[in-house]
Amino acid sequence: MPEYRVVRSKRKTLGIYVLEDGQIEVRCPRHISDGEIEKFVAKHRHKLDFQADKKRQQVKKKAEFSLQPGDSLLYLGREYPLKTVTARKAGFDFESFFVPEGLSGEESRQLIIKVYKSLARKILMQKTLDFARQMGLTPGSVKITSAKKRWGSCTSKKNINYSWRLIMAPESAVNYVVVHELAHLAQLNHSRRFWQLVEKYVPDRKEQSGKLRELQDRLSVENWD
Repeated sequence: MPEYRVVRSKRKTLGIYVLEDGQIEVRCPRHISDGEIEKFVAKHRHKLDFQADKKRQQVKKKAEFSLQPGDSLLYLGREYPLKTVTARKAGFDFESFFVPEGLSGEESRQLIIKVYKSLARKILMQKTLDFARQMGLTPGSVKITSAKKRWGSCTSKKNINYSWRLIMAPESAVNYVVVHELAHLAQLNHSRRFWQLVEKYVPDRKEQSGKLRELQDRLSVENWD
């Protein structure tokens, strides 16, 4: 039986969750007995063991992640090498990413994150303006955030936010996210009309969504926090 912790609350259903650190958490109503919980966990034992082990491996790889010269970094879905230079600035010249020589892996990571944010701000804002013009829509504002769980979001005030990590995705997938968030300006839901609007500009949106999932899998073992 896998180890787990129990969280009782006013909720009406019993559910099992594998947390980011690989720990298993059972969330249940207050009246559920320990015996019922044990039976429920035992029923899902093999699936839980697999998911928990996968999460723990991801946490381990993420903790070991360190940027080194020669590593490959993503920009719009393509791989570019990381190089060291004698200059004091970090950057990207469309042939390689570069950082000053003599830095630790952590120092390089922090500088590359800044480079990524700068690229995201420029590219994502321009793409939003271009697609907004095509779609006849006007966002309130466009911001680049450090969100980890969502590639983009649209608020009720028509403000659009993008995670800077999106700049790593293939350009076609980036376009999909931009169109997806802009479509929320017309339909703040995921109704049939919403998806029809998205598919007008991104007919293969399911394929693009798959590319984003692949990137998410890669980022789950890379430390870009």
